[in-house]
Amino acid sequence: MQEMEITPKQLKEKLDGGDKLVLLDVRSAEEWGFNHLEGATFIPIEEIQQRRGELPHDEEIIAYCHVGSRSLQVVRYLQAYGYNARSLNGGIDQWAEEIDPTIPRY
Repeated sequence: MQEMEITPKQLKEKLDGGDKLVLLDVRSAEEWGFNHLEGATFIPIEEIQQRRGELPHDEEIIAYCHVGSRSLQVVRYLQAYGYNARSLNGGIDQWAEEIDPTIPRY
């Protein structure tokens, strides 16, 4: 069984190590406008079924939302279609707290 989540620290190590991955923001447009991770792809949770084809099957996908519940739903969905996907535990809020305090929190 594939792991469902990745911690902010694990994700930072992957990014620092140059791992090729897709950061997938599944929040609302309003939330995306407020803050998002640099280089992220924006597909709101409501659009994931229609837009799944935009995501690569050959790269790891790290989905995130505000605190991790919506992204976990998306990851379950993507894994069912054979994607290598995990959810950022604690979402962008935990990322801002542990890794990048310059990201505004809400």
